[in-house]
Amino acid sequence: MWGMARIDRVGLLAAPIAVAALFLPFMNIAANRIVEGEPRPILESLTSVQAAGLFLAVGAMALAALLRVPPASKAVMAGATALVAAIFAGLAADNLAADAGSFARIRPASGFWLLLFACFLTMANAMAHIRLNPWVRLALGISFPFLLVLLVASGIWSNLSLLKEYANQAQAFWREAGQHLFLSGGSLLFACIAGIPLGIFCRYASRARPTVLNGLTFIQTIPSLALFGLLIAPLSWFAAHIPFAASLGIKGIGTAPALLALFAYSLLPIVLNTLAGLENVPAATREAARGMGMTGRQQLMRVELPLALPAVLAGIRIVLIQNIGLATIAALIGGGGFGVFVFQGLSQAAIDLVLLGVIPTIVLSFTAAVLMDALIDISRASHRRTRST
Repeated sequence: MWGMARIDRVGLLAAPIAVAALFLPFMNIAANRIVEGEPRPILESLTSVQAAGLFLAVGAMALAALLRVPPASKAVMAGATALVAAIFAGLAADNLAADAGSFARIRPASGFWLLLFACFLTMANAMAHIRLNPWVRLALGISFPFLLVLLVASGIWSNLSLLKEYANQAQAFWREAGQHLFLSGGSLLFACIAGIPLGIFCRYASRARPTVLNGLTFIQTIPSLALFGLLIAPLSWFAAHIPFAASLGIKGIGTAPALLALFAYSLLPIVLNTLAGLENVPAATREAARGMGMTGRQQLMRVELPLALPAVLAGIRIVLIQNIGLATIAALIGGGGFGVFVFQGLSQAAIDLVLLGVIPTIVLSFTAAVLMDALIDISRASHRRTRST
Protein backbone atom coordinates (compact mmCIF):
# COMPACT_ATOMS: atom_id res chain seq x y z
CA MET A 1 0.00 0.00 0.00
CA TRP A 2 2.83 2.40 0.88
CA GLY A 3 4.51 1.67 -2.45
CA MET A 4 1.34 2.36 -4.42
CA ALA A 5 0.85 5.61 -2.51
CA ARG A 6 4.21 6.75 -3.85
CA ILE A 7 3.21 6.09 -7.48
CA ASP A 8 1.82 8.82 -9.70
CA ARG A 9 -1.11 7.51 -11.75
CA VAL A 10 -0.34 9.65 -14.80
CA GLY A 11 3.28 8.56 -14.46
CA LEU A 12 2.13 4.95 -14.89
CA LEU A 13 1.30 5.98 -18.45
CA ALA A 14 4.05 8.52 -19.17
CA ALA A 15 7.02 6.55 -17.82
CA PRO A 16 6.50 3.38 -19.94
CA ILE A 17 5.93 5.55 -23.02
CA ALA A 18 9.20 7.40 -22.42
CA VAL A 19 11.14 4.16 -21.94
CA ALA A 20 9.51 2.50 -24.97
CA ALA A 21 10.46 5.52 -27.10
CA LEU A 22 14.15 4.75 -26.50
CA PHE A 23 13.79 1.44 -28.37
CA LEU A 24 11.88 2.82 -31.35
CA PRO A 25 13.46 4.52 -34.39
CA PHE A 26 14.83 7.91 -33.33
CA MET A 27 15.57 9.36 -36.77
CA ASN A 28 14.63 8.68 -40.39
CA ILE A 29 16.96 9.27 -43.33
CA ALA A 30 15.76 9.40 -46.94
CA ALA A 31 17.57 9.93 -50.23
CA ASN A 32 15.31 12.92 -51.08
CA ARG A 33 12.28 14.81 -49.81
CA ILE A 34 9.54 12.54 -51.18
CA VAL A 35 10.73 8.97 -50.52
CA GLU A 36 9.97 7.18 -47.26
CA GLY A 37 13.51 6.66 -46.02
CA GLU A 38 15.03 4.28 -43.51
CA PRO A 39 14.48 4.34 -39.72
CA ARG A 40 17.54 4.60 -37.49
CA PRO A 41 17.54 3.74 -33.76
CA ILE A 42 19.27 5.89 -31.15
CA LEU A 43 22.48 3.85 -31.15
CA GLU A 44 22.87 4.35 -34.93
CA SER A 45 21.92 8.04 -34.82
CA LEU A 46 24.06 9.23 -31.91
CA THR A 47 27.56 8.56 -30.67
CA SER A 48 27.88 6.24 -27.68
CA VAL A 49 28.44 9.18 -25.32
CA GLN A 50 25.44 11.10 -26.73
CA ALA A 51 23.23 8.01 -26.55
CA ALA A 52 24.26 7.38 -22.95
CA GLY A 53 23.39 10.97 -22.04
CA LEU A 54 19.97 10.68 -23.65
CA PHE A 55 19.27 7.36 -21.92
CA LEU A 56 20.21 8.84 -18.54
CA ALA A 57 18.04 11.93 -19.07
CA VAL A 58 15.02 9.90 -20.14
CA GLY A 59 15.52 7.37 -17.34
CA ALA A 60 15.62 10.13 -14.72
CA MET A 61 12.53 11.80 -16.19
CA ALA A 62 10.62 8.49 -16.32
CA LEU A 63 11.47 7.83 -12.66
CA ALA A 64 10.36 11.34 -11.68
CA ALA A 65 7.15 10.89 -13.66
CA LEU A 66 6.43 7.59 -11.95
CA LEU A 67 7.05 8.74 -8.37
CA ARG A 68 5.27 11.43 -6.39
CA VAL A 69 8.12 13.93 -6.40
CA PRO A 70 7.40 17.67 -5.95
CA PRO A 71 5.42 18.90 -9.00
CA ALA A 72 7.83 21.78 -9.66
CA SER A 73 10.80 19.38 -9.84
CA LYS A 74 8.83 17.04 -12.07
CA ALA A 75 7.87 19.86 -14.46
CA VAL A 76 11.45 21.14 -14.68
CA MET A 77 12.81 17.65 -15.32
CA ALA A 78 10.23 16.92 -18.04
CA GLY A 79 10.91 20.26 -19.73
CA ALA A 80 14.67 19.73 -19.56
CA THR A 81 14.32 16.24 -21.04
CA ALA A 82 12.22 17.58 -23.91
CA LEU A 83 14.92 20.21 -24.57
CA VAL A 84 17.66 17.55 -24.42
CA ALA A 85 15.73 15.37 -26.89
CA ALA A 86 15.33 18.34 -29.26
CA ILE A 87 19.05 19.17 -29.08
CA PHE A 88 20.05 15.53 -29.57
CA ALA A 89 17.78 15.34 -32.61
CA GLY A 90 19.92 18.08 -34.15
CA LEU A 91 23.11 16.24 -33.19
CA ALA A 92 21.74 13.01 -34.68
CA ALA A 93 20.96 14.84 -37.93
CA ASP A 94 24.55 16.14 -38.02
CA ASN A 95 25.90 12.63 -37.49
CA LEU A 96 23.74 11.09 -40.21
CA ALA A 97 24.31 13.96 -42.65
CA ALA A 98 28.06 13.40 -42.59
CA ASP A 99 27.66 10.25 -44.71
CA ALA A 100 24.61 11.35 -46.74
CA GLY A 101 24.29 13.25 -50.00
CA SER A 102 23.21 16.87 -50.34
CA PHE A 103 19.67 15.81 -51.33
CA ALA A 104 19.20 13.59 -48.27
CA ARG A 105 16.41 14.40 -45.88
CA ILE A 106 16.76 13.57 -42.17
CA ARG A 107 13.74 13.87 -39.92
CA PRO A 108 12.77 12.73 -36.40
CA ALA A 109 11.07 9.34 -36.30
CA SER A 110 8.41 7.80 -34.06
CA GLY A 111 10.68 7.37 -31.03
CA PHE A 112 11.45 11.09 -30.89
CA TRP A 113 7.81 12.16 -31.16
CA LEU A 114 6.71 9.58 -28.59
CA LEU A 115 9.40 10.81 -26.21
CA LEU A 116 8.21 14.40 -26.60
CA PHE A 117 4.65 13.24 -25.93
CA ALA A 118 5.74 11.57 -22.68
CA CYS A 119 7.63 14.71 -21.62
CA PHE A 120 4.68 17.03 -22.29
CA LEU A 121 2.26 14.61 -20.61
CA THR A 122 4.45 14.61 -17.50
CA MET A 123 4.84 18.38 -17.63
CA ALA A 124 1.11 18.99 -18.02
CA ASN A 125 0.38 16.66 -15.09
CA ALA A 126 2.90 18.49 -12.91
CA MET A 127 1.74 21.98 -13.93
CA ALA A 128 -1.83 21.07 -12.98
CA HIS A 129 -0.63 20.76 -9.37
CA ILE A 130 1.44 23.96 -9.30
CA ARG A 131 -0.25 27.23 -8.41
CA LEU A 132 1.95 29.55 -10.42
CA ASN A 133 1.41 33.27 -10.27
CA PRO A 134 -0.54 34.18 -13.45
CA TRP A 135 2.09 36.79 -14.33
CA VAL A 136 4.73 34.04 -14.23
CA ARG A 137 2.57 31.88 -16.50
CA LEU A 138 2.14 34.84 -18.82
CA ALA A 139 5.93 35.23 -19.00
CA LEU A 140 6.37 31.48 -19.65
CA GLY A 141 3.80 31.58 -22.44
CA ILE A 142 5.59 34.47 -24.12
CA SER A 143 9.03 32.90 -23.71
CA PHE A 144 8.09 29.52 -25.24
CA PRO A 145 8.00 30.64 -28.92
CA PHE A 146 11.12 32.73 -28.37
CA LEU A 147 12.95 29.62 -27.13
CA LEU A 148 12.02 27.82 -30.33
CA VAL A 149 13.22 30.77 -32.42
CA LEU A 150 16.50 30.75 -30.46
CA LEU A 151 17.00 27.04 -31.13
CA VAL A 152 16.34 27.54 -34.84
CA ALA A 153 18.71 30.52 -34.99
CA SER A 154 21.45 28.56 -33.18
CA GLY A 155 21.82 26.29 -36.22
CA ILE A 156 21.67 23.10 -34.16
CA TRP A 157 18.77 21.87 -36.32
CA SER A 158 20.26 22.98 -39.63
CA ASN A 159 20.57 19.42 -40.98
CA LEU A 160 16.99 18.46 -40.13
CA SER A 161 14.82 18.26 -43.23
CA LEU A 162 12.19 20.54 -41.66
CA LEU A 163 14.74 23.35 -41.44
CA LYS A 164 15.82 22.69 -45.02
CA GLU A 165 12.21 23.11 -46.11
CA TYR A 166 12.06 26.30 -44.08
CA ALA A 167 15.24 27.59 -45.77
CA ASN A 168 13.62 26.98 -49.17
CA GLN A 169 10.32 28.57 -48.10
CA ALA A 170 11.50 31.28 -45.67
CA GLN A 171 9.96 34.24 -47.51
CA ALA A 172 6.67 32.42 -48.11
CA PHE A 173 6.67 31.10 -44.53
CA TRP A 174 6.64 34.55 -42.93
CA ARG A 175 4.13 35.84 -45.46
CA GLU A 176 1.74 33.00 -44.64
CA ALA A 177 2.46 33.36 -40.92
CA GLY A 178 1.27 36.95 -41.11
CA GLN A 179 -1.80 35.89 -43.07
CA HIS A 180 -2.59 33.15 -40.54
CA LEU A 181 -2.37 35.65 -37.68
CA PHE A 182 -4.51 38.12 -39.60
CA LEU A 183 -7.23 35.54 -40.28
CA SER A 184 -7.37 34.18 -36.73
CA GLY A 185 -6.85 37.49 -34.95
CA GLY A 186 -8.92 39.63 -37.33
CA SER A 187 -11.92 37.33 -37.19
CA LEU A 188 -11.64 37.29 -33.38
CA LEU A 189 -11.55 41.10 -33.24
CA PHE A 190 -14.64 41.45 -35.43
CA ALA A 191 -16.41 38.74 -33.41
CA CYS A 192 -15.69 40.62 -30.16
CA ILE A 193 -16.98 43.87 -31.66
CA ALA A 194 -20.23 42.16 -32.71
CA GLY A 195 -20.52 39.33 -30.19
CA ILE A 196 -20.15 41.17 -26.89
CA PRO A 197 -22.94 43.70 -27.70
CA LEU A 198 -25.04 40.78 -28.99
CA GLY A 199 -24.51 38.95 -25.70
CA ILE A 200 -25.59 42.07 -23.81
CA PHE A 201 -28.67 42.30 -26.07
CA CYS A 202 -29.55 38.67 -25.31
CA ARG A 203 -29.24 39.37 -21.59
CA TYR A 204 -31.95 42.03 -21.69
CA ALA A 205 -34.05 40.88 -24.68
CA SER A 206 -35.26 37.52 -23.39
CA ARG A 207 -37.81 37.08 -26.20
CA ALA A 208 -35.22 37.50 -28.96
CA ARG A 209 -32.61 35.39 -27.18
CA PRO A 210 -33.74 31.93 -28.47
CA THR A 211 -33.81 33.17 -32.08
CA VAL A 212 -30.32 34.66 -31.86
CA LEU A 213 -28.77 31.66 -30.11
CA ASN A 214 -30.48 29.11 -32.37
CA GLY A 215 -29.25 30.96 -35.46
CA LEU A 216 -25.67 31.04 -34.18
CA THR A 217 -25.88 27.39 -33.13
CA PHE A 218 -27.03 26.46 -36.63
CA ILE A 219 -23.92 28.11 -38.10
CA GLN A 220 -21.76 26.00 -35.78
CA THR A 221 -23.34 22.81 -37.15
CA ILE A 222 -22.16 23.57 -40.71
CA PRO A 223 -18.81 21.86 -41.44
CA SER A 224 -16.04 24.42 -41.83
CA LEU A 225 -15.11 23.45 -45.39
CA ALA A 226 -18.77 23.56 -46.43
CA LEU A 227 -19.18 27.04 -44.96
CA PHE A 228 -16.09 28.25 -46.81
CA GLY A 229 -17.61 26.88 -50.01
CA LEU A 230 -21.06 28.34 -49.37
CA LEU A 231 -19.61 31.84 -49.16
CA ILE A 232 -17.93 31.68 -52.56
CA ALA A 233 -21.09 32.29 -54.62
CA PRO A 234 -22.53 35.31 -52.72
CA LEU A 235 -19.15 37.01 -52.39
CA SER A 236 -18.47 36.47 -56.09
CA TRP A 237 -21.80 38.15 -56.85
CA PHE A 238 -20.87 41.10 -54.63
CA ALA A 239 -17.52 41.46 -56.37
CA ALA A 240 -19.17 41.35 -59.81
CA HIS A 241 -22.03 43.78 -59.11
CA ILE A 242 -20.62 46.14 -56.50
CA PRO A 243 -17.35 47.75 -57.67
CA PHE A 244 -16.62 49.19 -54.23
CA ALA A 245 -16.68 45.68 -52.72
CA ALA A 246 -14.24 44.45 -55.34
CA SER A 247 -11.92 47.39 -54.62
CA LEU A 248 -11.84 46.32 -50.96
CA GLY A 249 -10.62 42.87 -52.00
CA ILE A 250 -13.95 41.11 -51.47
CA LYS A 251 -14.25 38.21 -53.90
CA GLY A 252 -15.38 34.60 -54.06
CA ILE A 253 -12.06 33.11 -53.02
CA GLY A 254 -9.22 34.43 -50.91
CA THR A 255 -9.16 36.34 -47.65
CA ALA A 256 -12.76 37.62 -47.62
CA PRO A 257 -14.66 34.30 -47.45
CA ALA A 258 -12.10 32.87 -45.02
CA LEU A 259 -12.38 35.87 -42.70
CA LEU A 260 -16.19 35.88 -42.90
CA ALA A 261 -16.47 32.16 -42.17
CA LEU A 262 -14.13 32.39 -39.17
CA PHE A 263 -16.09 35.40 -37.93
CA ALA A 264 -19.35 33.43 -38.17
CA TYR A 265 -17.86 30.50 -36.23
CA SER A 266 -16.55 32.89 -33.56
CA LEU A 267 -19.84 34.50 -32.61
CA LEU A 268 -21.55 31.74 -30.61
CA PRO A 269 -18.84 31.19 -27.93
CA ILE A 270 -18.43 34.92 -27.35
CA VAL A 271 -22.19 35.59 -27.19
CA LEU A 272 -22.80 32.63 -24.86
CA ASN A 273 -19.94 33.50 -22.52
CA THR A 274 -20.89 37.17 -22.40
CA LEU A 275 -24.46 36.19 -21.58
CA ALA A 276 -23.35 33.66 -18.94
CA GLY A 277 -21.01 36.18 -17.33
CA LEU A 278 -23.72 38.82 -17.08
CA GLU A 279 -26.30 36.40 -15.72
CA ASN A 280 -23.89 35.18 -13.04
CA VAL A 281 -23.44 38.64 -11.55
CA PRO A 282 -24.88 38.33 -8.01
CA ALA A 283 -28.29 39.91 -7.53
CA ALA A 284 -27.04 41.59 -4.35
CA THR A 285 -24.36 43.37 -6.41
CA ARG A 286 -26.98 44.71 -8.81
CA GLU A 287 -29.12 45.85 -5.90
CA ALA A 288 -26.14 47.63 -4.36
CA ALA A 289 -25.43 49.39 -7.66
CA ARG A 290 -29.02 50.55 -7.94
CA GLY A 291 -28.94 51.66 -4.32
CA MET A 292 -25.96 53.87 -5.15
CA GLY A 293 -28.09 55.63 -7.74
CA MET A 294 -26.48 54.14 -10.85
CA THR A 295 -28.43 54.20 -14.09
CA GLY A 296 -28.88 50.99 -16.10
CA ARG A 297 -26.01 51.93 -18.41
CA GLN A 298 -23.71 52.81 -15.51
CA GLN A 299 -24.58 49.55 -13.79
CA LEU A 300 -23.74 47.62 -16.95
CA MET A 301 -20.46 49.40 -17.72
CA ARG A 302 -19.11 49.83 -14.19
CA VAL A 303 -20.37 46.72 -12.41
CA GLU A 304 -21.75 43.93 -14.59
CA LEU A 305 -19.28 43.90 -17.49
CA PRO A 306 -16.18 44.07 -15.24
CA LEU A 307 -17.53 41.16 -13.19
CA ALA A 308 -18.34 39.24 -16.39
CA LEU A 309 -14.85 39.83 -17.82
CA PRO A 310 -13.39 36.39 -16.83
CA ALA A 311 -16.29 34.64 -18.59
CA VAL A 312 -15.89 36.86 -21.68
CA LEU A 313 -12.15 36.13 -21.75
CA ALA A 314 -12.91 32.40 -21.51
CA GLY A 315 -15.07 32.75 -24.64
CA ILE A 316 -12.30 34.66 -26.40
CA ARG A 317 -9.86 31.87 -25.45
CA ILE A 318 -12.12 29.25 -27.04
CA VAL A 319 -12.49 31.31 -30.21
CA LEU A 320 -8.79 32.16 -30.54
CA ILE A 321 -7.65 28.54 -30.32
CA GLN A 322 -10.51 27.42 -32.59
CA ASN A 323 -9.66 30.03 -35.22
CA ILE A 324 -5.94 29.25 -35.21
CA GLY A 325 -6.84 25.69 -36.18
CA LEU A 326 -9.63 26.53 -38.62
CA ALA A 327 -7.50 29.13 -40.42
CA THR A 328 -5.44 26.22 -41.74
CA ILE A 329 -8.38 25.11 -43.89
CA ALA A 330 -8.66 28.59 -45.43
CA ALA A 331 -5.78 27.69 -47.75
CA LEU A 332 -8.18 25.47 -49.73
CA ILE A 333 -10.06 28.58 -50.94
CA GLY A 334 -6.99 30.76 -51.43
CA GLY A 335 -7.13 32.34 -47.98
CA GLY A 336 -3.46 31.61 -47.26
CA GLY A 337 -2.02 30.81 -43.86
CA PHE A 338 -0.03 27.81 -42.69
CA GLY A 339 -2.50 25.54 -44.47
CA VAL A 340 -0.70 26.44 -47.72
CA PHE A 341 2.25 24.28 -46.64
CA VAL A 342 0.03 21.52 -45.27
CA PHE A 343 -1.90 21.03 -48.50
CA GLN A 344 1.14 21.54 -50.72
CA GLY A 345 2.96 18.89 -48.71
CA LEU A 346 0.04 16.48 -48.97
CA SER A 347 -0.17 16.93 -52.72
CA GLN A 348 3.58 16.36 -53.10
CA ALA A 349 3.80 13.56 -50.49
CA ALA A 350 6.39 15.72 -48.69
CA ILE A 351 5.91 15.18 -44.95
CA ASP A 352 8.40 17.91 -44.00
CA LEU A 353 6.40 20.51 -45.91
CA VAL A 354 3.28 19.35 -44.04
CA LEU A 355 5.11 19.75 -40.72
CA LEU A 356 6.21 23.25 -41.75
CA GLY A 357 2.54 24.20 -41.55
CA VAL A 358 1.43 21.92 -38.72
CA ILE A 359 4.11 22.65 -36.11
CA PRO A 360 3.75 26.48 -36.12
CA THR A 361 -0.03 26.05 -35.85
CA ILE A 362 0.40 23.84 -32.77
CA VAL A 363 2.89 26.28 -31.23
CA LEU A 364 0.50 29.18 -31.82
CA SER A 365 -2.42 27.26 -30.27
CA PHE A 366 -0.40 26.22 -27.24
CA THR A 367 0.96 29.73 -26.69
CA ALA A 368 -2.49 31.27 -27.09
CA ALA A 369 -3.98 28.83 -24.55
CA VAL A 370 -1.28 29.57 -21.95
CA LEU A 371 -1.54 33.35 -22.42
CA MET A 372 -5.34 33.42 -22.29
CA ASP A 373 -5.44 31.17 -19.20
CA ALA A 374 -3.04 33.58 -17.47
CA LEU A 375 -5.12 36.61 -18.48
CA ILE A 376 -8.30 34.95 -17.18
CA ASP A 377 -6.64 34.24 -13.82
CA ILE A 378 -5.32 37.82 -13.65
CA SER A 379 -8.82 39.20 -14.22
CA ARG A 380 -10.28 36.88 -11.55
CA ALA A 381 -7.61 37.88 -9.05
CA SER A 382 -8.29 41.55 -9.79
CA HIS A 383 -11.99 41.08 -9.11
CA ARG A 384 -11.30 39.25 -5.84
CA ARG A 385 -9.09 42.13 -4.67
CA THR A 386 -11.78 44.62 -5.70
CA ARG A 387 -14.48 42.80 -3.74
CA SER A 388 -12.26 42.48 -0.66
CA THR A 389 -11.68 46.25 -0.58
